[in-house]
Amino acid sequence: MDPRFQEIPRERVADRIASELLRLISSGELAPGERLPGERQLAEMMSVSRVSIRAALQQLKAQGFVSAVQGGGTRITAAADQLDSALARLVRSNRDNLHDLAEVRANLEVWAARRAAERATPEQRAEIDRTFVTMTAEGRPSRFKAEDDLNFHLAIAKGSGSAIYLHLMSVLGDVLEQMLAFNRYSLYASPADDQRFGQQHRAVWSAIKARDGDAAAAAMQDHLTTVLSRYEEDDPAASDADGHDKTGSDKPGSDKPGSTHG
Repeated sequence: MDPRFQEIPRERVADRIASELLRLISSGELAPGERLPGERQLAEMMSVSRVSIRAALQQLKAQGFVSAVQGGGTRITAAADQLDSALARLVRSNRDNLHDLAEVRANLEVWAARRAAERATPEQRAEIDRTFVTMTAEGRPSRFKAEDDLNFHLAIAKGSGSAIYLHLMSVLGDVLEQMLAFNRYSLYASPADDQRFGQQHRAVWSAIKARDGDAAAAAMQDHLTTVLSRYEEDDPAASDADGHDKTGSDKPGSDKPGSTHG
């Protein structure tokens, strides 16, 4: 036997399970924040032992792709939690950072809307439909509008079919939720604003439903340009020390929110 060649050990079942779960994570089929089925259910679904499932999950935990859930269970994390905490502190510490985040979000979500229109699966389209119907339901209490807004945008993120984009959204985490709350309860709090947002969301939804990528991107661009314009109008830097707008008109400055609290 040629000594240069060594016998290759068979891959352990746990390694194959870990590889399959990692494939589902990297493809976006398992999204950040999604809770995995229990060990027993996973073992039945994959026709393997619970011992092998447990070993595979330990591998993925060590790599930062999953984490334990308080009270039992496992969820997809991709190590985003620590990044989210740091990002939240950056945004809260400086109003300019909030504007920058809104600008970055605008560019990313225009891309995601186009992708969702062109590539979303029937299941993903159904989720986008469901979140839109919930958001626009007659008599829906206003206290849910930020949550409904977030769920609609997250459904579009899933519809983009991009694991990278989903994980970026996961990194934004609570910061995105706070940003949307700030937008809907502070910057855009009037019934007229709610109506305008509703029309813009409908335009995005309709374009995705029609599988029109260009129209979906344009509708999302229009929507997020609206958000950015109010940030710029409300920017304290646009006023002088006496609270007067540099263009010559009075602009109150004492009640401007300085963080994402909404």
